Amino acid sequence: MTDATRHSPGIARVNKPLQPNSFRGGPDSTGKFGGFGGRYVAETLMPLILEVEEAYAAAKADPAFDAEWRRLLTHYVGRPSPLWYAERLTEHLRAQAAPGKGAKIYFKRDELNHTGAHKINAVLGQILLAKRMGKKRIIAETGAGQHGVATATACALFDLPCTVFMGATDVARQQPNVFRMKLLGAEVVAVQSGAATLKDAMNEALRHWVAHVEDTYYCIGTVAGPHPYPMMVRDFQSIIGEELRGQMMAAEGRLPDILVAAIGGGSNAMGLFFPFLDDPDVRMFGVEAGGHGVHTVTGHAASLTGGRPGVLHGNRTYLLQDAEGQILEGHSISAGLDYPGVGPEHAWLHELGRVEYVNATDDEALAAFQLCSRMEGIIPALEPAHALAHVIKAAPELPAETLMVMNMCGRGDKDIFTVAGHLGVKL
Repeated sequence: MTDATRHSPGIARVNKPLQPNSFRGGPDSTGKFGGFGGRYVAETLMPLILEVEEAYAAAKADPAFDAEWRRLLTHYVGRPSPLWYAERLTEHLRAQAAPGKGAKIYFKRDELNHTGAHKINAVLGQILLAKRMGKKRIIAETGAGQHGVATATACALFDLPCTVFMGATDVARQQPNVFRMKLLGAEVVAVQSGAATLKDAMNEALRHWVAHVEDTYYCIGTVAGPHPYPMMVRDFQSIIGEELRGQMMAAEGRLPDILVAAIGGGSNAMGLFFPFLDDPDVRMFGVEAGGHGVHTVTGHAASLTGGRPGVLHGNRTYLLQDAEGQILEGHSISAGLDYPGVGPEHAWLHELGRVEYVNATDDEALAAFQLCSRMEGIIPALEPAHALAHVIKAAPELPAETLMVMNMCGRGDKDIFTVAGHLGVKL
C-alpha cells in the first residue's frame, strides 16, 4: 500500500497503540481477549461450557475432525467461495474520483455458499462437535435467519432435532427464511420479549439451554457468548480469510491493502480479518449498523461507536447501555446487525487500534443494495450492504493501485420484501 493510501483524508487511520507482538494469540486460558470475553454464565451451565471447551480442544487436535469438516465445506457447501473483481462498480466509482484515484474492488463471495451466507462454515463445525459430544438435539438463535437456516440445514443432514429461537419482529420481516427453516424440519420459536429481535432470541436460547443441559448443544451463530464460543466460531469462519490469501496472490501477486466487512456480532468479519491480523500493511474496517444515525440514542446498533464495556450473554464486551447499565435496544434495517453488542475479540481489536470500526446508516445501506444489484448483477443481503456502503464512500478517495476486498457474506433474497417496503414498492 502506498503512503497516500495510508493517509487518504477520507480513510484516516485511527491513532491507537498497537501492543501485542501477535494479534492472533488470543484468547488466554480464561477466554479473555485483553479485558474482554470470559465466561459469565449461570452456575448450572459452567460444567457444560467446560465440557464444550474440552471437546473442542480435542477436536482441534484430531486431523480426522478437520478432514471431515473440510470435506463437507468442499462437497456440501461448495467452498472455496469465489473472489470476484467488481469491475463495473470499480469503474463507476473511479468516474467520480480524481485522476489516479479509485480503489480496485473485489468481493469475497460467501453468499454463494449453500444456504446463502457464511454461517454454514461454523455451523458444520459445531454440529460435528455436538455429535462428537454425544448430544441428541440442537438449539440455535437467529436474527436475519441465515444462522437458523444453516443450523436447520446441518441438522437435516445429520438427522438431529433442531429448535431455533427467533425474535417475533425478525420472524415478521424474514418470512422467507422462517419458511426455509420449517421446510428443513426445524421448530421455530417466536420470542415475544423485549424488542423481539436477536438479543431476545439469544436470551431465550440461553434460558432453554440451562434447562436442557444434558442432551442439548447450543449452536451459537456469532463470535459472542461465553468462552470457547467466540474463539471456536472465529476459528471455523477463518476459512474465509485463509482462502482469500491464496486467491489474492493468484489474482494480483500480493496481499490486499484493505479488508471491509459488516459487523453485528462479527463472525463474518473475524473470519475475514483473523488470518491477516499479523500482516501490518493490511488495513481492516468493520462496518457497524448506523441505523438512523449514531447521534441518536436508540436509533442505531453501533456498539463500538456508541457503547461502552459491560457483560451480556456470557461475555464482557462493548454494549449499548444506559447510565444504569440497562441494555438498550439496537436498531438497524438489517435483522442481522441490530444486536446491541459485539464479539469480545472485536472489542479488543478496537481498543488496540488494529481494526478500524466505522458505521453506515440504513439509507446508505439501501443505496448500496441497489447500486450493487444494478452494477454487478449481485443482490447483496442488507448486512454486507452496510460494508459496501463504506466501500462506496472510501474507494474514490484511494489511489487506483489500492486493492480493496469486501466480504459479501450473504445474499439478498431474504431482504427483498424489507427493501421493497422501504422503497415504497408493492410486491
